[in-house]
Amino acid sequence: MKVHYGIQNFSGARNPIVTTGTFDGVHIGHSKILERLKKSCIQEKGESVLITFHPHPRLVLFPENNDLRLLNSQDEKLELLEKAGLDHVIIHPFTREFSRTSSLEFVRDILVNQIGVHKLIIGYNHHFGRNREGSFESLQEYAHVYDFKLEEIPAEEVDHVNVSSTKIRNAIMEGEIAKANSFLNHPYGLRGKVVPGEKIGRELGFPTANIIPDDKYKLIPKDGAYAVMVKSAGQNFAGMMNIGFRPTVGGSKSRSIEVHLLNFEGDLYDQSIEVAFVQRLRDERSFENLEELRKQLTLDSNKTRELVVL
Repeated sequence: MKVHYGIQNFSGARNPIVTTGTFDGVHIGHSKILERLKKSCIQEKGESVLITFHPHPRLVLFPENNDLRLLNSQDEKLELLEKAGLDHVIIHPFTREFSRTSSLEFVRDILVNQIGVHKLIIGYNHHFGRNREGSFESLQEYAHVYDFKLEEIPAEEVDHVNVSSTKIRNAIMEGEIAKANSFLNHPYGLRGKVVPGEKIGRELGFPTANIIPDDKYKLIPKDGAYAVMVKSAGQNFAGMMNIGFRPTVGGSKSRSIEVHLLNFEGDLYDQSIEVAFVQRLRDERSFENLEELRKQLTLDSNKTRELVVL
């Protein structure tokens, strides 16, 4: 898969079969479009082209009043798109100036003149251009004028999947990891760097790695304990993660993300690790004493061994 940063840097493709969107999460709803894209490439002897944007448009258009958190960092999204088998991904900078591009300008200047679109495939009820003025009906007119093929994913297919990035975000914020994973068709993940903590977990016999996420806009699941799979230095480990404020050990003013790796000995400081969420174990709560907390952590670790299959 070739990645082009900016539409102006697109180097061309054979009979480009194009789609466009933010594709946050690259979930099973998106896969309907990507599957149709690849099928059309075979039929039309073309190459698939996805136009997406960075930063997310809402972060640019509503910077002062925006609590949007994303399912994917840019690197995560690119990895998922490559697994989907795309030929080209164009990541175009989304700016206020670009947001004022009309639907006609987007089609004429970008899709036709710069990309040379052979066929455009869009999801049901797709809108684009300044103030979302562009619709399937306007695209039908443009397709006739500029001589490219157009296909809309039928409403029945979209409704059958019944998934959106917003629905997945809501599930994660409610701690419904199993539901989110089923919508994504892959485990929800988190990447970050391990930093020094207060070493309280070590005193309990459950040393933890404190994680700072790589992307400040990454959506963090609801506070609680989770069974996770952790990848570090090319190795996979089962782990139990706690997200929250650690009320039993005096509490913390800032939310922490900590993970204990089962069957691991070593030092993870300054290393980058990847976490895949498998299932939520319980709410974070305050225990009467450290011994009660230790007993619960033992139960959590036993449950994690059952849930995480390496």
